[in-house]
Amino acid sequence: MDIPKFTAPSERIGRYRWVIVGLLFAAMIINYVDRQTIGLLKADLSKEFGWNETDYANLVIYFQLAYALAYVAWGKIMDKIGARWGFGVAFLIWQVAHISHAAARSLGGFIFARMALGVGEAGGFPGGIKAVAEWFPKKERALATGIFNAGTNIGAIVTPLVVPGIVLAFGWQMAFIVTGVAGLVWLPLWLIVYRRPREQKRVGAAELAHIEQDPADPVEKIGWLTLLTKRETWAFALGKFLIDPIWWMFLFWLPDFLGKRHGLDLKSFGPPLVAIYLLSDVGSVAGGWLSSRFMKMGWTINRSRKTTMLICALLAMPVMFAAKADSLWVAVLIIGVATAAHQGFSANLYTLPSDVFPRGAVGSVVGIGGMLGAFGGMAFSAYIGDILEKLGTYTPIFIVAGCTYLVALAVIHLLTPKMEPVKI
Repeated sequence: MDIPKFTAPSERIGRYRWVIVGLLFAAMIINYVDRQTIGLLKADLSKEFGWNETDYANLVIYFQLAYALAYVAWGKIMDKIGARWGFGVAFLIWQVAHISHAAARSLGGFIFARMALGVGEAGGFPGGIKAVAEWFPKKERALATGIFNAGTNIGAIVTPLVVPGIVLAFGWQMAFIVTGVAGLVWLPLWLIVYRRPREQKRVGAAELAHIEQDPADPVEKIGWLTLLTKRETWAFALGKFLIDPIWWMFLFWLPDFLGKRHGLDLKSFGPPLVAIYLLSDVGSVAGGWLSSRFMKMGWTINRSRKTTMLICALLAMPVMFAAKADSLWVAVLIIGVATAAHQGFSANLYTLPSDVFPRGAVGSVVGIGGMLGAFGGMAFSAYIGDILEKLGTYTPIFIVAGCTYLVALAVIHLLTPKMEPVKI
């Protein structure tokens, strides 16, 4: 009797799906360069245009308002036209909006540009999650999401390394123009490479079977009203409402905190911010890897995701003391661990829609959650502006940041105690 020959899965299953993740990773780098540039230039622009803390908070709030309203719309768009064209259009909008900042000459001009940026960038994560749902089986989605989400941290690293040099050499306007034009290179690559797995000729039979290993789910579109009646929708949405504002705070106010508490400026922000977002990258990938590892050990999706989120929530708690740290690098370590914990928590939260909803509803659920996350960000931004205007300290802000993840996990668990597939 002939003995069949077996080859390792890595040898017989193709890896084209990871090319898709690579493109998503690159898009998130560009997304966060565009998003973080304003935070890095806060001190310089405030001085040039006479902004106070409330003015800057309002600038962030208007961005978040546009982001919130567009996010839910993009979720529906992604479910309707797919990730290829949906993500492509969103990318073009946000990149043009980023470049348009160079033409702003007043607070109103910056608000207009930020709102346009928010409309475009709101399509990034619904498109990314939709692409992951199309290209990956459930057991790999948290890892794939963690990897492409890690691009946000690389973008946050690239910004303080690249933007200050451009500003010091050519002025703040060129920071928006140079990074915006350079980022446009990504768009034709996406449109050329991305197709659904069955439409991509470079995907072999073994990889296609690997991608489609989960039981088939309904492909028909599902309405918002139906989704709003599901506890699982609210578990994701309220989780986003609670944790997204903390990330917004780090992104838009961290350079200001380092400047006021530790005396840094445009020339010296680089190393601390790079260290913080490198740690964030580790957290993003590790959070996705850990829950995937637990699942390979035989744990359920419910146990794997929530155990990982609990670990991340506990790691975030010491950030409550970041404002009290006298040493710059102690503060950097505390904040870096917290941002890493956020990214690990977020990578697992982002998989919740594709874990429990049919693929035809994933984009819409992500859109609803993203909208609530941005509304939460607006409320927290107003709180931050008020605290800094009246008290001039970041201590209360960091205390809220340290407690939020445990609260979010408790809400998620109460609403989805078992993380079972939704019956629609």
